[in-house]
Amino acid sequence: MELRRSRTPSQPEIAHAEPAVLVPARFAFAVRRAIVALASAFLVLFASERAQAEFTVCNQTLDVVNLSVGQEIGGAFQTDGWWTIGANQCVNVIREELANRYIYIYATDVFGNAILNGSTEMCVERRRFSIRGIEECWQRGHIAERFYEVDTLQQIRWTFFLTGRSP
Repeated sequence: MELRRSRTPSQPEIAHAEPAVLVPARFAFAVRRAIVALASAFLVLFASERAQAEFTVCNQTLDVVNLSVGQEIGGAFQTDGWWTIGANQCVNVIREELANRYIYIYATDVFGNAILNGSTEMCVERRRFSIRGIEECWQRGHIAERFYEVDTLQQIRWTFFLTGRSP
């Protein structure tokens, strides 16, 4: 004999759903990681457009290099230093779009020996510095060094590669 329950109006009818498909935890984690990576890539892409370096120096030597940069700013030359660049590392030395066709760099090894053969005399200091003007370095208490001229071909971005031998 089959027993039937009669349904009363106060009892709701229970809908039976298909069993849920269980997603393996590894797959869910991989999907989340891919979404985070994609979001990070978009952030890096858009953030780097605003904060993109405009003059970068890459040290392709096996030694640590100390670098000074010269450029014309407001009608006068200015030198700034020092950036320390490890072997096979790059440093952003000018962060705004380049306004000058020529940028001047002076690089030394850890012993203070120049590693580029430059011809433009500009001023430097032994410690961190920013010097306006390139005339009479010695008379003004600075050190005169020969900077290497980099022709950026009037580009707004440029990367210079130090290879250990003068270009």
